[in-house]
Amino acid sequence: MSSTSLPGLPAVKRTKDQALHIGARLEDRLHASRMNSARKRGGVQTVLSFTGYGSTSWVRVLGRVVLAKPGKLSARSGESAQALRDGVRGWRNFVSPPVNDALVCIEVGEEKHLVTADRGGVIDVVLPASLAPGWTTVTLRPEGEPDAAAAVSPVLIVDPEARTGVISDIDDTIMVTALPRPMLAAWNTFVLDEHARTPTPGMAVMMDRLARENDGGPVFYLSTGAWNVAPALTRFITRNLYPAGPLLLTDWGPTRDRWFRSGPEHKRTQLERLATEFPEISWLLIGDNGQHDEAIYSEFCRSHPKNVRAVAIRQLSPSEAVLAGGRSAGRGSLPEDIPWIYASDGAGMSRQLSEMGLLPDAG
Repeated sequence: MSSTSLPGLPAVKRTKDQALHIGARLEDRLHASRMNSARKRGGVQTVLSFTGYGSTSWVRVLGRVVLAKPGKLSARSGESAQALRDGVRGWRNFVSPPVNDALVCIEVGEEKHLVTADRGGVIDVVLPASLAPGWTTVTLRPEGEPDAAAAVSPVLIVDPEARTGVISDIDDTIMVTALPRPMLAAWNTFVLDEHARTPTPGMAVMMDRLARENDGGPVFYLSTGAWNVAPALTRFITRNLYPAGPLLLTDWGPTRDRWFRSGPEHKRTQLERLATEFPEISWLLIGDNGQHDEAIYSEFCRSHPKNVRAVAIRQLSPSEAVLAGGRSAGRGSLPEDIPWIYASDGAGMSRQLSEMGLLPDAG
């Protein structure tokens, strides 16, 4: 991702790309073929905006550029108006081809910036800003596409006084998906819509109480899922009354130096980033014991003990553990002053958090 400011701000030059892995070159050729076909069908560059975040002095803007017919996709969510009402099968999120290296103008307040999307059409850029804490919006507009609509992206500006935040996994934590098993992963991602996804009992209530208790504290959803499914995940979070917050997803497919991206490494990178961006915030980390969450959170506890308030792990049932490929090996040795709790649902977590004084008694 590169960023070039419009007149009045200094330009940032792009560095020469390193040699691409063969998988990345094959993917680029596939994208080019799909883009040519989409152009012939009348497709134009469309920016799909995702929820961003930032501080009072900077903002991280997230989005994706794809080719679609004018008016076919909602610039806010990437779905049609009918899909927003009725849901949409997951495979439709993968139909519109991404636009490699697309040029996009981002308006933050009165300032305008030109940024370049990456090979997968993903926009992930940090821009200077002067914004008040709370929710605001930025506007994203494809350059050189007169028929393309602008996208308005919500952005959470974290209160500088915030001292507690929440980072939650998605799969098998707030949503029962059994994602690690390949066939079920494909079914959940490409076939089911968000109506068919099962929320974890009591988890929405617990997280809503956490958000209310820590007024001004941010809530982030961290997953190894692809940006293609961000619209469906956003609708799932909204429909099931989870607190609003940015999604931190990844881009599937080959990278510049390997065939496949690493899901655990994505989570580690995002945790480290949040610790750097918000050094005064102590996080409640929420995950499950079916994948790598325990190990990843343990590493984070050891490297950033002052940035962890507590860790809450959802225990999978025996049948869920079988579908998820088993349970993790555990957390290993940890700093003694960081509490860890285990429960099978949100109600069990809430009771333990109340006992620890991290939540008020429910009544």
